Amino acid sequence: MDKSYWVYILASRKRGTLYVGVSNDLEARMHQHRTGQTKGFAWLYGCRRLVWFEMHHDIEEAIWREKAIKRWLRAWKVQMIEAENPDWHDLAADWFPGQET
Repeated sequence: MDKSYWVYILASRKRGTLYVGVSNDLEARMHQHRTGQTKGFAWLYGCRRLVWFEMHHDIEEAIWREKAIKRWLRAWKVQMIEAENPDWHDLAADWFPGQET
């Protein structure tokens, strides 16, 4: 069975507050973030815009990567986001038509 795990970064706005997470179902997790089903850091600071993600096939590797990115300087995270998404578009905008971030 080929399982996928996702390390992702949410932002409150362009160059705003950042949240780093990991999930085995990125679309479902984004729905949770957007609808307030999880009332943690991301909800409190309005981090609902998916600005970066990467896939892994091993949960241990994904968790290691999430923890590593969390330890990074903010500038490194911004640089990684802007290398792939310079305008900080919401990469999940098409997943939930009609929902604002």
